[in-house]
Amino acid sequence: MTTPRALPPPTGPVCWLSKSFLNGAIAASHSSPRRRVIQPFHRDENAALHRMFNAVQPGSYIPPHRHLDPPKAESWIVLRGRLAFFTFNDEGGIEECLEICAGGDIFGVDLEPGVYHTFLALEPDTVVFEVKSGPYIVTSDKAFPSWAPPEGSEAAGAYLATLQAEYLQRSSTKSA
Repeated sequence: MTTPRALPPPTGPVCWLSKSFLNGAIAASHSSPRRRVIQPFHRDENAALHRMFNAVQPGSYIPPHRHLDPPKAESWIVLRGRLAFFTFNDEGGIEECLEICAGGDIFGVDLEPGVYHTFLALEPDTVVFEVKSGPYIVTSDKAFPSWAPPEGSEAAGAYLATLQAEYLQRSSTKSA
């Protein structure tokens, strides 16, 4: 049995975004080998607008990526927890690294298409409300760079540790 990357979408014309719905996504992320799970609200992958909870646990590696085919903007709001958000240049250099926190001064981000990005959860049960254009086509939704290891590879853990160290260094520099 394989663990799904996403939970089943809701049915019917109305989906209530409730604490129980959010907690269901968090519970599923705990049992996921990826340490994260998507709870979609859009009813199918061909929807013009995709809306979802992305429930993420510390230690989950989301490879840097961008959305080019077709170009997609996306917006995120952190509903629970904290995360370190990164943007990269085309060569893999970190351009931005900052903390996004539910209820904090910076609580979300809006990205134009084509920006390499990733994030890592800084607290257990971090949940992001994410919105981006559809449809979802697995073969072209994300463009992954050659400079970042793929998810599940031997090098992924070391790269995640490098991102964590970069966040810690930059956050300690700001507070000094």
